[in-house]
Amino acid sequence: MSTDPAPVKGPASYFPSIEKTYGEPIAHWKAIIRAAGPRKHMELVAMLKTDHGLGHGHANALVADTLREDG
Repeated sequence: MSTDPAPVKGPASYFPSIEKTYGEPIAHWKAIIRAAGPRKHMELVAMLKTDHGLGHGHANALVADTLREDG
């Protein structure tokens, strides 16, 4: 029986790269998304890209996971 944890899948698989690339914890980005108010998914992605310089994949992963959490 293996004791290795299951690999992270989905949007969270981007999180280590996001933290390394942009120098901020995931909680920082999720707070920005939540503070932006109710917007559509792609509006939030565009805001992260335009206002904060995130790449599309990273912004999309953050928005998807944040919206999933907030249900």
